[in-house]
Amino acid sequence: MPTRAADGVHAGVGSAVKDVAEHASALARLELELAQLELKRKAGDLGAGIGLIVGAALLGLYALGFLFATVAAALAEALPTWLALLIVGVVLAAVAGLLALLARSRFRNATPPVPEQAIREAKRTTEALKH
Repeated sequence: MPTRAADGVHAGVGSAVKDVAEHASALARLELELAQLELKRKAGDLGAGIGLIVGAALLGLYALGFLFATVAAALAEALPTWLALLIVGVVLAAVAGLLALLARSRFRNATPPVPEQAIREAKRTTEALKH
């Protein structure tokens, strides 16, 4: 016949196991939520990068048009007209380059689209539960 102390130990171990299982479940849910938040942030960076590269491409096309207009104006007109067109074309090309650089940094932040922080936390949790 078990004693009261033995029953108390079994009850304590049982509730501790239950608590550990509940905490592990809560940690798993939190890690999934962290992964979702991280993927949303990366998707936002990817979307912003796409928008910036589209803007860069559009301004690049305008710059190319202005540069062609500059060549035409330089052949057909005196110096002031083509010089003005050249300045506008160079400014547009510079803005397109800046947007392309910004897009590149956004793409680097968003790739690979893996929730790295959540994976690190899950590994830490797994290691902590093993020990």
